[in-house]
Amino acid sequence: FLQFSDTGSRKEHVKVTSEPKPGFLERLSETSAGMLIGLVTFLLAFYLLFTNEGRAVRTAKSLDEGLSIVVPLDSIHSISQQNEGRLVHLAGALSTSKPLFDPSYGLSIQAVKLKRNVEMYQWVEYEDSKEYEENGEIKKETKYSYDTEWKSEVVNSRNFDREIGHKNPSAMAVESFTAVSPNVQVGSFFLSKGLVDKIDNFKQLSLSHLEDPHADVTRGGDYFYHSDNPRRPEVGDLRVSFFYAGLSGDDPHLGLADKVTVIARQRGDQLVPYPTKSGDVLEILYPGDLSVEEVFQKEHESNTMKTWALRAAGWLSMFVGISLMTRIFYTLVDWFPVVRDLVNVGLKVFALCVASSLSLLTISAGWLFYRPLWALLLALLSAVPILVARSSVPPKKQQ
Repeated sequence: FLQFSDTGSRKEHVKVTSEPKPGFLERLSETSAGMLIGLVTFLLAFYLLFTNEGRAVRTAKSLDEGLSIVVPLDSIHSISQQNEGRLVHLAGALSTSKPLFDPSYGLSIQAVKLKRNVEMYQWVEYEDSKEYEENGEIKKETKYSYDTEWKSEVVNSRNFDREIGHKNPSAMAVESFTAVSPNVQVGSFFLSKGLVDKIDNFKQLSLSHLEDPHADVTRGGDYFYHSDNPRRPEVGDLRVSFFYAGLSGDDPHLGLADKVTVIARQRGDQLVPYPTKSGDVLEILYPGDLSVEEVFQKEHESNTMKTWALRAAGWLSMFVGISLMTRIFYTLVDWFPVVRDLVNVGLKVFALCVASSLSLLTISAGWLFYRPLWALLLALLSAVPILVARSSVPPKKQQ
């Protein structure tokens, strides 16, 4: 059945569907499919954990190698042939050959990147579901609510539970885009595409000093509105904002050009990736004026964070995989409430312990070629979760 209500601009209705409670064979079939997904997730965890350790050590070695050979440049305005092919460190203000334009809105800026962000006022559907059992049936109560919001992507209203009264346009009349300067320099050196890609600290551009570009466009704050009344927009209205990254010239409204620090290989007047003996490449860019030591410290910190994030992802993948593969034991006893709850707790503890032990073993295997002593210590540590789990099981009483 359906139930409607209207709370201001937010509209909502409730829909209840029911289906027979799945039988034992049906639940067993679903569990079998889950076991297959669990197996894939479980195997993926091994690959993720093992390769992550090799990547972490390789990156650390490359950074240490880079720190030992990097050459700080005396001047960014002269190119020394002595440094050809070497890893160099330099810091200075960004510069570009010509400004970036958006002629549609009469806007130009001397920057590395200019992003036009277009949003449309649209209907958005929210869904909140809950399931319960009643008269031997599984009932699902879903509350659908609708509100209007500014969105950067087109929301497809055809997928709504109720499109009538909540219809969105199928496309935007104005598209978003990002313009990138073809030539970006620090002093006399041109940055590679990889270095330019790292300039991504976007800031919103103030439009306060600009005029309305067209009769049907109104400026309000830092937005251009395609709307009859920006204060009370209608579905289909557009608003446009601009963002820039890498200010590359002194601007009366925005201030001085952005400074960056670069560590890369000198090739003529180009700064390009430097291949290390460990098999990695060094092509580093940070905003601001940083010393060699500060740059490599930041890179090591970034490598450590990435390593731990991937370790956590690998462990979680393994835990989920084991949980899905052992779910069949829960399905076999799920008609006995007390037994079912005990089995559920037992399976979770089992998955937790096995995932922790196997994760530590896999990480130690990844270290075997790089840090043999640490690998051995970690392998011994991997037995701790299993021993803890076994010690928590009470011994059988003597007859």
